[in-house]
Amino acid sequence: MTANIETLNLTRTYETYKKPEGLLKSVQGLWARKIEKKIALHPTTLRIDSGQIVGLVGSNGAGKTTLLKVLSGLIHPSAGTAEVLGYKPTSRDPEFLRRISILLGQKNQLWWDLPPADSYDLLARIYEIELPTARERVRELSQLLQCTEQLHIQLRRLSLGERMKMEIIGALLHQPDVLFLDEPTIGLDIIAQTTIRNFLMKYVKERRPTVILTSHYMDDISLLADRLLLMSQGRIVYDGTVNEFAGRSESRQTLSLKILQPPTRDVQILDHFVVAAGSLAIKEELPASAIGDVLQALMAMSAVQEIKIEEVEFEDVIRSFMEKDARLRAPGGAAAARV
Repeated sequence: MTANIETLNLTRTYETYKKPEGLLKSVQGLWARKIEKKIALHPTTLRIDSGQIVGLVGSNGAGKTTLLKVLSGLIHPSAGTAEVLGYKPTSRDPEFLRRISILLGQKNQLWWDLPPADSYDLLARIYEIELPTARERVRELSQLLQCTEQLHIQLRRLSLGERMKMEIIGALLHQPDVLFLDEPTIGLDIIAQTTIRNFLMKYVKERRPTVILTSHYMDDISLLADRLLLMSQGRIVYDGTVNEFAGRSESRQTLSLKILQPPTRDVQILDHFVVAAGSLAIKEELPASAIGDVLQALMAMSAVQEIKIEEVEFEDVIRSFMEKDARLRAPGGAAAARV
């Protein structure tokens, strides 16, 4: 397969000025400024093939949006190289811009005081699309997103979910070959999330664009992505499939049960948790391998009325992985992990 996106040691560093408190120190800072450097993106080498859908996951400040902005040409890298569709993103070549699209979940690309339909006509002229063709695309996309009735209402009068649907139509109007989606479902209710998620599933299946998707909702990633990238502190710490990641991570389950005889004192259950005196209900997340031994210990303590074992949500697995990685990268973390 041909690569649509390739990077080699791509890096982005920001310089910030640390301003001291007080008027006098602020004036002194004009001559002796303390500059701090923050590496938002450590040297990153990537290859993303044509038609691949990549889920980009990480905590706030991990470098996800920085990576998307560098690949789309919105900001320049500090070092390294990037190629998208054979173009250097920083060149902002008009042909390159016609073949990509970036949707930032917290930024509007449509005009706030215009109805979306008018904004789409303006975008059609910008992308040199014939108006009848553009309007037909808008009609098809709005039907799929179930938002046809809102096309002629001012954008500022629409709900957050309706505005996001309109932003998605604007991002797809010129049928980009590469699509960068940064938190497309952020802040939306469950109905709007599901509608947008189902639409994207259908769209990428039919059109096969190359997609990089960031999201804090793991359903977006697990349902849409072929490949998972985990970022932590500006580095990619995992690159593989969702299933491979789940297999590599320690399998965990949530054990919920009710007992008939509450203990009269705190009881230690193996090395995993303590059942407090008087407890009738117990709920603990445990390694899957420990469930049998824990159940045996609990039943030795009291008769069990009800048992429920559930798989841990994928989002919780991601969070656990990121927390563990953050601890290892903290000062002394690697040494502490070896102890």
